[in-house]
Amino acid sequence: MDGSSAPAGHSKVAMITGAGSGVGRAAALALHAAGHSVVLAGRRMAKLEETAAMAERGGAGILAVATDVSQPDEVKELFAKTRNEFGRLDVLFNNAGGTAPGIAIEDLTYAQWTDVVNVNLTGAFVCAQEAIRLMKAQSPRGGRIINNGSLSAHVPRPHSAPYTATKHAITGLTKCISLDCRDYDIACGQIDIGNAVSEMSERLALGALQANGDLVREPRIDAKHVADAVVYMASLPLDANVQFITVMATKMPFIGRG
Repeated sequence: MDGSSAPAGHSKVAMITGAGSGVGRAAALALHAAGHSVVLAGRRMAKLEETAAMAERGGAGILAVATDVSQPDEVKELFAKTRNEFGRLDVLFNNAGGTAPGIAIEDLTYAQWTDVVNVNLTGAFVCAQEAIRLMKAQSPRGGRIINNGSLSAHVPRPHSAPYTATKHAITGLTKCISLDCRDYDIACGQIDIGNAVSEMSERLALGALQANGDLVREPRIDAKHVADAVVYMASLPLDANVQFITVMATKMPFIGRG
């Protein structure tokens, strides 16, 4: 089945979590500009409304839903509103994420650990569950899930155990969705992002701790470059998939890191 071909009168529908800033905002605007109807999900409605106000076509085809992905009931409500508004979902970009203070492992509290796990991993899992249910049931069947993995899915930064552990786990989740859902015309891929401009990466421009103890100002790239890659992944027919892609600042210390 060609997932890039929509039924008559149908605009492909994309949902972006963490759509209120950074990579999520850039991806939402790029997908909307490419012709998708978009569902903006994030904890801060004011930020989602800012994203919607930046969109082309006067913001037509945009649904903003305040959602904390760490709360399963809120995720269910998000997908119910999506189904009621658009009738289907073609793309889920699992982008929402958070991190913990950069401190020694033994000094992290249980709450700091679980806060990151609940958003980065469990939130992505619950959103994927709801997307799979909808994508299996809709007609035409199928869709695409894109998970935000991060370079931390490959190698850690110092003092990043919760974030790195969840991003390694996202790789396993991506592979499981790809395997378990391919018979239902659901494709799943992962985008690993290195130093895109966002609120989370502001500290990197000021000086990031390296494995040797040095503080180094790291280069960053415009989030538009990441958004362009997401649009490409979303544009493929469902018999083709970008399983893993890395988009990063050329001169950041990733190759050789650690």
